[in-house]
Amino acid sequence: MIISGTLEGEDIDPLVEASAEVEIRQFEFSVAQHGMRLDRALVDLVPEFSRNYLQQLIELGFVRVNAQVAHKPAQKVKAFEVGSIELRPTPQSQAFKAEDMNLDVVYQDPYLMVINKPAGMVVHPAPGNWSGTLMNGLLGLDAQAFHLPRAGIVHRLDKDTSGLMVVARTRTVMDALVKAIAAREVKRQYLALAHGRWLGESHRVVNAPIGRDPGNRLRMAVVDLDVHAGKTAQTDVDLIANGVLGCLVKCTLHTGRTHQIRVHMASLSHPLVADSVYGGAPAAGMLRQALHAFHLAFLHPVTNQALNFSACLPADFSQALNAWGLQYNQPILSIEPN
Repeated sequence: MIISGTLEGEDIDPLVEASAEVEIRQFEFSVAQHGMRLDRALVDLVPEFSRNYLQQLIELGFVRVNAQVAHKPAQKVKAFEVGSIELRPTPQSQAFKAEDMNLDVVYQDPYLMVINKPAGMVVHPAPGNWSGTLMNGLLGLDAQAFHLPRAGIVHRLDKDTSGLMVVARTRTVMDALVKAIAAREVKRQYLALAHGRWLGESHRVVNAPIGRDPGNRLRMAVVDLDVHAGKTAQTDVDLIANGVLGCLVKCTLHTGRTHQIRVHMASLSHPLVADSVYGGAPAAGMLRQALHAFHLAFLHPVTNQALNFSACLPADFSQALNAWGLQYNQPILSIEPN
C-alpha cells in the first residue's frame, strides 16, 4: 500500500541536486511480500521506477522501514512493516542529462563527429564524475545522441589524456565504427613525453599482453598469459625527439587495451611524465600524464571517404617540450587510412 506526498525545502544530501522537489511515499508490506529483498519489494510498490534506481535510494539512506533508515537492498522485509521512500534524483539518475559545454568539434556530418577532448575531462559518467563528462556534453550538443548507447561514444581516452575521438551520430554508424576499431581499421596515434633518454633503435614494436596487475588490482600490467588473465597488446613506438631528461615518442596502437600506452612505455623503462600510477613523476611543468591522441584516420562508414585528422598539442604539452628542449615537427607524423 502506498500513500504519496511531497516535501520541499528540506536539506538534501549533497550527492543529489539541492533544488529538486522530493516526493515521499509511505508504504506497508503485504503478506505476499513477506521474506522478499527490500529492493524487490519496493519494485512491487513503485513499479514505475527501476530496481537499480531504488537500490541507489536505499544506499543513500532515503528508505525507512519501521522508522529506521535501511541501507541494505538485500535485507528481508516482513508483512505489515511500514516505511517511507523519498523519491529524489540520485547522481546516477542525473548522469545521462544534457549539459551545455563548449566542445571542440573538429569535424561533423550527419553520421559522425570528431571531438578534440581536453585533458581533465572524463568520457563516461562514473562515481565521482556524474556530470561534466564528454557524454553529458554530447547530449547537450546533439539531440540524436539520446537515441544511442553511450551517446554514440565508441572508444575512450583516460581523463588526463587529451586528443581526438570519433563519435557516432546514428546506430548504424556506431555499429560500423565499433567493428572497424575491433578490426584495427581505425588508425590511432599518440604523442607521449616520457622520462629517460632513449637508447637503441628509434623504432620498437612492443608485443606484450596486458591484464590486471596481480599485485595491485587498480593498475594494469604486462602479464604472462600462461599464468594470469589478460589480452594480447601491440604498440609501435617511434622516437621523435631525444633529450637528457626524457624523450618524445609517437605511439601507434594496434589494439586498444586499458592504459595500453602507459603500461607499454613503463615496461620499456620510460614511464610517461606525470603518470604516477606507472612510475612517472611531474616534470617540465607537466602535471598530468603526458599523452595526447594527436592523429586519427579511418574510412567513413557511409561515404567510404578517407578521413584523416590531426590535433595540435595542448599548451601544457608544448611548454613541457620547450622546457626540455625537444622539437616537434607535426608534418613528418602523417598517416593515411588503409
